Amino acid sequence: MNQKIAIIGFGTVGQGLAEILKNKQSELNQKYGYAASIVAISDLKFGTIYDPDGLNVDQALQEIKTDRQFTTSRMDWNAVDTIRYCNADVVCELAFTNLTDGEPALTHCTTAFESGKHIVTSNKGPAALAFHQMKSLADRHNVFFMIEGTVMSGTPVLNLASGPLAGCNITAVKGILNGTTNYILTQMESGMTYETALRQAQKLGYAEADPAGDVEGYDARAKVTILANVVMDTPCNIDEVECSGITGITSENIQSAKSQNSRWKLIGSVELKNGKLHASVHPEMIPMTHPLAGIMGAVNAITFSTDLLGDITIVGPGAGKGETGFSILSDLLKIHRLSEETLS
Repeated sequence: MNQKIAIIGFGTVGQGLAEILKNKQSELNQKYGYAASIVAISDLKFGTIYDPDGLNVDQALQEIKTDRQFTTSRMDWNAVDTIRYCNADVVCELAFTNLTDGEPALTHCTTAFESGKHIVTSNKGPAALAFHQMKSLADRHNVFFMIEGTVMSGTPVLNLASGPLAGCNITAVKGILNGTTNYILTQMESGMTYETALRQAQKLGYAEADPAGDVEGYDARAKVTILANVVMDTPCNIDEVECSGITGITSENIQSAKSQNSRWKLIGSVELKNGKLHASVHPEMIPMTHPLAGIMGAVNAITFSTDLLGDITIVGPGAGKGETGFSILSDLLKIHRLSEETLS
């Protein structure tokens, strides 16, 4: 069965997904029997295009490089119209993340579910602010709400917890969930001041012009909220997560940690103690003997504490065009597999 896909938000991740589906089409079909066509793309900047039989993805990618607007197969639709009226099976919601009210992504997800369409998203807004509401609505309409890319991009954190670690009791999750802050702390350890390291991160594209979402811990807080709700299966609101960032870490703090055979990391943590959830984001001095201490640069890592296997640590990229595009692909393939199993 050919999976029909609508992409909402055609920025870095949306373009990365389109390129992956185009370049790996034959391989995906041969290995997994997976065939897909992108039937709709809607973007605030580029406009909306739709072809029920499948868009010319090469042309769409070329048009936004030259004209900065879609021209062929153009429709006078906004994102909600696109979701509601296109013939897609799956909506890839890749609009910008809003951690205040989750919009416009919450409306996109709700519209998709009510239209009988699956959602795959790397957008932290719906997953962090309304996971149980969205999951319940998806279940009611017999569709999927897939969010692998919301925590560590293409590094399979949520799928690891629900798949290979199934059967284990996960009692705690602790990780480096923001590559920007990890890069800054790594540079500070090499001798840079916080201000110089931040400017370097901005120059390399790791940090935004307004870096508060990263350096104050807000991005990591959203991811901790998702981990609490999904992995620990415990309701948690984002404002219940204690949060502090790295802006107070000084060069003296870095040197002090070195003298104690430790280093500073911004750690997101979720733990169940006596049935009560403890969730936080704050800088910690991690001893060099801990796996997370060796994670340097703009890299993410997470440690699951389990009853049967002890501590399991997974390391990988937490952002990137191809990396996040892969997270969307992995969820698309999972929907394909589950749909095939239902049909058989």
